[in-house]
Amino acid sequence: MEHSQSTGTGLLLAGRYRLGESIGSGGMGKVWRAHDEVLHRVVAIKELTAGRYASEADRIVLHARTQKEARAAARISHPGVVTVHDVLDHDDRPWIVMQYVDGPSLADAAKESGRIPAAEAARVGLQVLRALGAAHAAGVLHRDVKPANVLLNRDGRVLITDFGIAAIEGDSTITRTGEIVGSIDYLAPERVRGADPGPASDLWSLGATLYAAVEGESPFRRSSPLSTMQAVVSEEPRHPGSAGPLAHVIMALLTKDPATRPSAAEAERMLREAMDSGSGSAGAHRTPQVPAQRTTERHERPAPSRQPSVTKAAPVPPPGPAAPPAAQPRRGGRLRRALVVVVLAAVVGGGAGVAAMKYANSDNDGGGQTQSRTNQPGGSSDVPAGWQRVDDPEGFSLLVPKGWTRQMDGDQIDYTPDNGHHRIRISSNASPEFENPYTHMLAMEKNLKRLPEYQRVKLRPNTFRDQPSSALWEFTWIEKKDFPGPRHAIDQIYIADDGTEYALYMSGPEEDWATTRQQFDIMLRGWRPRA
Repeated sequence: MEHSQSTGTGLLLAGRYRLGESIGSGGMGKVWRAHDEVLHRVVAIKELTAGRYASEADRIVLHARTQKEARAAARISHPGVVTVHDVLDHDDRPWIVMQYVDGPSLADAAKESGRIPAAEAARVGLQVLRALGAAHAAGVLHRDVKPANVLLNRDGRVLITDFGIAAIEGDSTITRTGEIVGSIDYLAPERVRGADPGPASDLWSLGATLYAAVEGESPFRRSSPLSTMQAVVSEEPRHPGSAGPLAHVIMALLTKDPATRPSAAEAERMLREAMDSGSGSAGAHRTPQVPAQRTTERHERPAPSRQPSVTKAAPVPPPGPAAPPAAQPRRGGRLRRALVVVVLAAVVGGGAGVAAMKYANSDNDGGGQTQSRTNQPGGSSDVPAGWQRVDDPEGFSLLVPKGWTRQMDGDQIDYTPDNGHHRIRISSNASPEFENPYTHMLAMEKNLKRLPEYQRVKLRPNTFRDQPSSALWEFTWIEKKDFPGPRHAIDQIYIADDGTEYALYMSGPEEDWATTRQQFDIMLRGWRPRA
């Protein structure tokens, strides 16, 4: 055991590390800022306070875990992993000397600001993902990825720390039978069930970490550890409405089955796309790329009433459709937002709103071009009973059932009575990338075919508001996540006189389709584009 000295202003450990102020604490210990008086540098030292009151047997386990953390970190060579410099004994418990990071943890940053902006969270997530990739390549699983273990250096670097419960491939397990190690609300479902973790388990924890960053709360935290574990295993999180284009990545990472979560490479691609789409213009539809075998609307579901309400009427109106996943445009030859894209997101994690709402015509198209019932530029001036006209902040106007409220999912504008179970979605693009809406829809459909049991009902050119450059797309699929079951959607896209491409979209459960279809026609008849 090393002895301390009381020279200077702080405790001196191992004859070289002088403790300064405490910079963090948790259930297992406390972290101190310290000065290495041999190498003249600032370091961080983790004091494992749990050892103070542990039995001799537990202290042996604690020491073994500490040594394991040092070995785990030493095997990883990556600038995004906090370096462990030394491990020493003092006062019958281990202390870990680490690289000092000048900045708060992600948990502290989110607590101070309420939530982390989606674009910043995507950047943080990408750097953490790369650090985890380096750890996994070295045969190391972190097993405790959470906001408190993600450190934000003031120079912009992001580092992950605390490999204290890391598992090194080939080492025997230190934990005792039946013991779950880690923060419960960030544990992957397979770990809660007692299965062996793998790299996918760390990615699930990364998803939960990003959720907490953008929403300001853990997705599965409940009133007790048992109810929290039950939520992790059996409940779907509320859609992260503040995540914008990052939502589909988060929801994909939080897929319960580790076999269908995105791989690290897929997750990196989606995080990059989320960062790119975060810089797009408002109202545009984006088409994030997604791993195969995912559901549609999950990440598109809007957040619960953070956006201003359209009306104060109680949200009990007739059911209205929700939108399927939205596709994201690709820069330079990518799918355009206006159209709405459906899917990718879906595949990725569950649904992303497909996009814009389509056309307002009735079904009597006879296989050829159809014409909207309302040909006046302003639409019908009559407001049906149970409906109201809404002048959207983006400059357009439309009719919505009373009680439906405006919500934003990234740059997509939705009106919904039930957080997306039924949904109207509007998107626009002043610079369409496709020759016409029909070509745009065909491009989007290629991605939508990944949706579970996707079926085209119709997809063809039509005439809407006397605009021959229009197209109508109707389709069905089986949703697996937020709103499980058969779903139905319809999308009318047209190019207005000023060259803007509008997508008018509506979706909802198949069982309500007759009502939704009628609502779609009313919404289209009352549609007024920006002046």
